[in-house]
Amino acid sequence: MMTPHAPVPHRRFPRREIAAALSLALLSACTVGPDFTPPADPPSAHYDHEAEGRLAETTATQRIAAGGRMAGDWWSAFRSPALSLAMQRAIGGSFDLRIADARIDQASEAVRAAGGALFPQVDAGGQIGRGRSGAPTPATSGFYAVGPNVSFDLDLFGGTKRLVERQGALADAERHRFDAAYLTLTGEVATQAVLLASARAQIEAIRTILTDDERTLALLRAAHGQGGVGQADVALAETQLAQDQTLLPPLAQRREAARHALAILAGQGPADELVPDFDLADFTLPPDLPLSLPSEMAHDRPDILEAEAELHAASAAVGVATADLYPHLSLSGSLTQAGADPASLFQAGGSLWSVAAGLTGPVFHGGTLEANRQGAIDGYRAARAAYQRTVVRSLGQVADVLQAIAHDADAYAAQERALAAAASSLRLNRDGYRLGETGALQVLDAERAYQRALLGQIQAKTARYLDTVQFFIALGGNASGASARITTADKGI
Repeated sequence: MMTPHAPVPHRRFPRREIAAALSLALLSACTVGPDFTPPADPPSAHYDHEAEGRLAETTATQRIAAGGRMAGDWWSAFRSPALSLAMQRAIGGSFDLRIADARIDQASEAVRAAGGALFPQVDAGGQIGRGRSGAPTPATSGFYAVGPNVSFDLDLFGGTKRLVERQGALADAERHRFDAAYLTLTGEVATQAVLLASARAQIEAIRTILTDDERTLALLRAAHGQGGVGQADVALAETQLAQDQTLLPPLAQRREAARHALAILAGQGPADELVPDFDLADFTLPPDLPLSLPSEMAHDRPDILEAEAELHAASAAVGVATADLYPHLSLSGSLTQAGADPASLFQAGGSLWSVAAGLTGPVFHGGTLEANRQGAIDGYRAARAAYQRTVVRSLGQVADVLQAIAHDADAYAAQERALAAAASSLRLNRDGYRLGETGALQVLDAERAYQRALLGQIQAKTARYLDTVQFFIALGGNASGASARITTADKGI
């Protein structure tokens, strides 16, 4: 015979008492661990006094505007529609941006998941059992129960809040990683576009030189047929032509490698993407360069902001580990419908409710909790050093690129003078050769000097463009907040 559970006398739910206890617990709660304070800005107002002084002169072909801030897309300073189009394709097709975007979403869900612990946890459950009672009359009976259970950790010492804070900081770090990927992507697109244009310009220069070599060789062969020059002069011209021909294959390889890189950056196979043939004439060298202060640069570069977010996460981790050293107070309650069989679950008198408060505190864990806290502190120290290292390296990168831009101007001016002098010398030697005043060797030497000067001038111009790209990248390239500015459609997602 199955004996049903005795009905529980009706009793008013003690709402006032529980509300008072909950209010008292919340008022007495605190959040342990350090409150995060952003690091101080770099104290220096300069990157490199000597380079800044040179680039601030009015005679400089590229001048800096100290304290200036770039506006809009940094690559627009080159005034190249082809470059802007390549940027749009890369941003829309980049797999790196898609990966970074998905990780932002993943980190955001982690924040939501951690924040859920700040709210009551409600679960539904059921039980089916069978037992035997010994008094007053031994009997075996079945037991059925179903109902909700509610639990709530009051988070007296803020461990859960610190965990939410940590996850939020890690989500911020993912956003800054997206911005860093965006900055790297745009910088690489501009770099490859310039390298493609440079390779094409050098190829055209070599082809011009080869045409001159062939013309000179034809003149020498004609002169040799008339007895005017020896076979040695003809052989020397043939050697010069063969040597110059060896310059084309490496440049063609650089051109194709740059074209392939641009296709891959846009998320396409090298054979699937139509890459424009960039020319150096497509780019305009920006005459004015906005140079933000170090304190502003620290808030513009994504890698510095990422390091700061990771420092924030490490600070919050200390709070999480500290809270584990203190007691946890939780409230729980349940409302159960019970009966001796499923049909009697919801009959009158079958309701059972319970309310409980539980307090647990660590007593002995073999030093684990203390070690966890000390490890979190050590992690914070490491994150702080990593942040400082990132800032110092950033200052060094800006200083290096400022020096490079200043030296590039000197190198380009020297190459321009060398090219003008070589062109004049070549013209005079060719005229002299036709008049019989100079020999073939002199013409060949003049051609070789002109070749070196022409290629040097193209390379010097390329260096100016590349270092200007690095200038914008080193200062952050307006990439901060790119994850919020770029729409899902722009990302190709």
